[in-house]
Amino acid sequence: DNGAGKSTLIKTLSGVHPPDEGEIRVGGRPVHFATPVDARRAGVETVYQDLAVADDLSVAANLYLGREILRSGPLGRLGLLDKRAMRQGAAAALAELGVRIPRVTTPIAMLSGGQRQCVAVARAIIWATNVVILDEPTAALGVVQTGRVLDVVRRARDAGMSVVLVSHNMPQVLEIADRVEVLRLGRRAARLRADEVTTDDLVAAMTGSTGAERDER
Repeated sequence: DNGAGKSTLIKTLSGVHPPDEGEIRVGGRPVHFATPVDARRAGVETVYQDLAVADDLSVAANLYLGREILRSGPLGRLGLLDKRAMRQGAAAALAELGVRIPRVTTPIAMLSGGQRQCVAVARAIIWATNVVILDEPTAALGVVQTGRVLDVVRRARDAGMSVVLVSHNMPQVLEIADRVEVLRLGRRAARLRADEVTTDDLVAAMTGSTGAERDER
């Protein structure tokens, strides 16, 4: 629920805020993230609610933002980009994830809300090697657009990628999640298996109703 601490947790896991106590482990090994760049180097990618896409740039340019491919030889040393390679790489990656975009040369500003969200999610999945963190990826989308974004998330999950999905939508959580962590007032209120609980169980854990803690394990 609002005020549960999920935004602070996300920013801690992605290197924006240092943790006050405890530790973060990636692949079972303790890690320390001083900046978001450290988290990315550890294979952790995050998609925030504001998406952080550049509207004036193309889909391909957004996918390679900060990771641009330089041309080989002297031209690359001068900083010239290999735009063809990035277009081809973007098209192949989006096709593999099932993301339908008119053209990878289309500016982000020309896409629908669902398509923008899919591009942001795809960018994280393409570059992540360990974990993808998604903060309310479908909060402002319609039914059809939500379905497309969740399809991309499922493909990443089925390919073996660990996905942390933050959501208020309880039916959606039960539809896509394997395990549910419920936060309340900055602490874990419950840890549940999605195939063993109902929406009412999740709401009870979120609100602190009597008996909600019985499922924590």
